[in-house]
Amino acid sequence: MEDEADYPQSRTSIYTTLAAGSQFRHEIEVKRSRFITVLARTADEDAARFVLAGLRKEFHDARHHCFAFVLGPDRDVQRSNDDGEPSGTAGIPMLEALLKRETVPGVADLSDVAAVVVRYFGGILLGAGGLVRAYSESVAASLELAPLVRRRRLRICSVRVGHAGAGRLENDLRAAGFVMAETRYEAQTTVLRLALPDNPEELARAAERVAAMSAGSAALLPGETEWIDVPIS
Repeated sequence: MEDEADYPQSRTSIYTTLAAGSQFRHEIEVKRSRFITVLARTADEDAARFVLAGLRKEFHDARHHCFAFVLGPDRDVQRSNDDGEPSGTAGIPMLEALLKRETVPGVADLSDVAAVVVRYFGGILLGAGGLVRAYSESVAASLELAPLVRRRRLRICSVRVGHAGAGRLENDLRAAGFVMAETRYEAQTTVLRLALPDNPEELARAAERVAAMSAGSAALLPGETEWIDVPIS
């Protein structure tokens, strides 16, 4: 979870990325050449290059370690490298596969993802067109299988409630479809934190729901915005 300071100039409030956790790996074989794609969620360029450096060590005997990555909610940072393959046959096709991945029809907004394709040469030349297809397909096939989430910039609001009633109210809020952030515990109260769309109408409706669910004993207090992972519906 990051706050607004991490992307102060962001124009968008939602995009798609990999689910948090370990790297995702997938392998295809094309004319005896092995193409091992590794996808990693990366917050910045240093992190993306750290992933690449680690894979160069892990697959030190491979001939090529081609990479592409796209970063930021607005996808402002885009890099690719052919790593010894003929110019334009690896990195750019990989980058295009990242940029064209649609989460829903007509929406291509994948970001904060680094892709490295490790190639073990199988002895058969693929030609420029074959390499383009292989590297593109390797990344595209991996993205079809990888766990993805929506990354949303949401307003974090607090609801203070006594410890005794906190569990029931939290369950009611979840059942009503509210996205819950991390709960905090104070000496006398529990602070339930809701992640809400950052617009006045949504906040007003949420305040009314909280008041109704708590029989008027709790109020919604808007706070700062944060980037939060939510499931793809």
